[in-house]
Amino acid sequence: MPSNKYSAAIMDDSNNMTATAPVNGDKPPAKGLSENDSGVELTNENSPLTAAEPPSPFSPKQNGDAASPQDGNQGSGGSRKRSRKKSEEEETTWDSDSEDKTSGVSQPGLRQTPRPRTIFQAGLIPRTHNKPRRQNRKHEHSMLLCAGRGGPRVAAVTPGRVPEAPRPELMEQDSKDSAQSISTSSSSEIQPEYNDNKGFGIGELVWGKIKGFSWWPGIVVTWRATGKRQASNGMRWLQWFGDGKFSEVSADKLDSITAFPKFFNQASYTKLASYRRAIFQALEMSSVRAEKKFPPCESDILDDQVKPMLEWANGGFLPKGEEGLKPTHTADSNPLDHQVLDVSLPEYFPSAKRPRVSLCKNKAAPEESYSREQMVNEVLKNKRSIEDFCLSCGKMRAATFHPLFEGGLCQTCKDVYLEMSYMYDDDGYQSYCTVCCGGREVLLCGNANCCRCFCVDCLDILVDPGASNSARYLDPWRCYMCQPLLQYGVLKRRHDWSIKLQVFFTSDNGQEFEKPKIFPAIPAEQRRPIRVLSLFDGIATGYLVLRDLGFKVDQYVASEVCEESISVGVVRHEGKIHYVHDVRNITKKNLLDWGPFDLVIGGSPCNDLSIVNPARKGLYEGTGRLFFEFYRLLSEAKPKEGEDRPFFWMFENVVAMGVNDRRDISRFLECNPVMIDAIEVSAAHRARYFWGNLPGMNRRLCASGMDKLELQDCLDHGRVAKFGKVRTITTRSNSIKQGKDQHFPVLMNGKEDILWCTELERIFGFPVHYTDVSNMGRGARQRLLGRSWSVPVIRHLFAPLKDYFACE
Repeated sequence: MPSNKYSAAIMDDSNNMTATAPVNGDKPPAKGLSENDSGVELTNENSPLTAAEPPSPFSPKQNGDAASPQDGNQGSGGSRKRSRKKSEEEETTWDSDSEDKTSGVSQPGLRQTPRPRTIFQAGLIPRTHNKPRRQNRKHEHSMLLCAGRGGPRVAAVTPGRVPEAPRPELMEQDSKDSAQSISTSSSSEIQPEYNDNKGFGIGELVWGKIKGFSWWPGIVVTWRATGKRQASNGMRWLQWFGDGKFSEVSADKLDSITAFPKFFNQASYTKLASYRRAIFQALEMSSVRAEKKFPPCESDILDDQVKPMLEWANGGFLPKGEEGLKPTHTADSNPLDHQVLDVSLPEYFPSAKRPRVSLCKNKAAPEESYSREQMVNEVLKNKRSIEDFCLSCGKMRAATFHPLFEGGLCQTCKDVYLEMSYMYDDDGYQSYCTVCCGGREVLLCGNANCCRCFCVDCLDILVDPGASNSARYLDPWRCYMCQPLLQYGVLKRRHDWSIKLQVFFTSDNGQEFEKPKIFPAIPAEQRRPIRVLSLFDGIATGYLVLRDLGFKVDQYVASEVCEESISVGVVRHEGKIHYVHDVRNITKKNLLDWGPFDLVIGGSPCNDLSIVNPARKGLYEGTGRLFFEFYRLLSEAKPKEGEDRPFFWMFENVVAMGVNDRRDISRFLECNPVMIDAIEVSAAHRARYFWGNLPGMNRRLCASGMDKLELQDCLDHGRVAKFGKVRTITTRSNSIKQGKDQHFPVLMNGKEDILWCTELERIFGFPVHYTDVSNMGRGARQRLLGRSWSVPVIRHLFAPLKDYFACE
């Protein structure tokens, strides 16, 4: 992305966040979230939650959810895996609990009770790894945590399902996790808690921040409720809404629940059942404390029933405000009165992959519903075509093709795939399964240059029932994108997957636009120098590429607010760029004075659009709104009716954005984007969307003789690359590290080393020392490069313009 200071503050925050909040794992129902001393039971007469069966009594020693995920880190082995693997004792407890709780209820099948999400490095013994993982996109369960001294609550069990209590993995360097001390205080002396004058006493509802996760609602609890030691000075014991886990968090990383508009994340609420559950529970408890009654909702849609609660919270919890949310302490309050409710809400927290509504309005026949097991049976035994099925969920009448494997995708799964397929975790691997963009338990490819992972469900269902177990003991295990082009069960890689992937991201059945006007080529003797308007210009990548291609540039007007980026452009291009600073201050009169323009390019800041940022505000808020500045100026710069001259434009942004944001951008620009990954022409991944009317934008990306395709080609003498390619390099310093073990990608004198700035510049295609101006340090130079475009990609896009404008 071009450099921009509109988003500096948000970028700083987002650098410390991952794309999602804490996630669920499979454990017995955990201890509930108490109001400790409030004596209030979490109920609401208008709540869509129901209850039917009493839970187990509170017992810190028997319930694993009172401990951090790091408690399991004492397992042996060096396996690459994410999430947890239960001990035999835990599994025995779960089995016995399940038998008790599912009495009279049909036993669930394989896909109804997925194992805990674990990631294995083939050939090694599994061990616990404390990497945060996302919510399983296949099955969402929920639980309600309550406090108080009211009578025992009961939990409903949905037929065919076993209740499961989610478990997030919580890590923080400056906030001590609950697992860092597993010993309990043996002292009988009662000491006052939380008397460090930092506020946030027992029972207060707060937003808490754990490193690596977004802000999450919780309640301050006494250390006695955790079964552990007292909190350190300046720390608070929190129990998180949504899963009931405990963490010791710095008081500096807490804020009042009344800061709801600041920390509530609409995108996470829409996509993550665990987040919806946590928000609902926090609002339930808030409404009980504030004695807030909501009028009955006429709609049967549960989202509509919860909407008034969200509006109340966003409005400041009026009329009582913060005072109404404070806990009520009584003399006989018992901080250990914790209970758990396991409430199944299949309607309020639906699976991410809902039944697809047929796109054909004329068909009245109901859609056939298949599980993936049934799909495999139909394909193998009844010789049905796998292209008729959604490879991700098994439904019939797929809306489109799967871009990598033979098979289709329904509309819902397609939207999920568009959003999630280019999400990567801090270890550089995909966040979700390559096949279904879901999965709780995944295996990482052992190929050092591959960043894909496959979930256990897909292997055991689509390949063979024992495929995942076999893969765990292969060293290295290579994924089905790296193995030979053969059929594995019903899973077969497309021979033309790279082309299909491009078409998949380009086509959108929901939005079709007229093809852009094709301008006839200009005879050589009539071509004139090009005039360019570059918005969010960054480090002048556009000008650099035009000059490298030999274009005569008559005028290059650049809007940029980052002084460091401007310094690079001024020094490297010797003052030939006309800088005009803030894009919001450019008027129609300015364009008339500077123009007319032949080419308008730009890429607005992506931090409020990227789903990697859990605090993103979307297209219509924050820096996302800057897209409309590009749209405004593009509309003004276009030739007026009657002007018969070639005019081209290009807009760039991240692939990992919400489907709705992408479609809104396409609707305004009246075209669908093309997706281009720089991995084809450079040594690093960098997938981006490009909208525009440049000739041949859809043509296949091909490397030229000057492109450096391997990391070794980008290194200085005496340095050895440990990897052939590297993952996407961003503004974050740790994006240079590779793999789960966070290895530096270079060896020098037998030791690991970081990438030097000159090597980063070669990876992006810039001349050596291009960003070495103004005494900038390494971090500043990486930030400039991390927001820039890949030079070979822009060269690929601009090259056809040589048929229209004068060149030297």
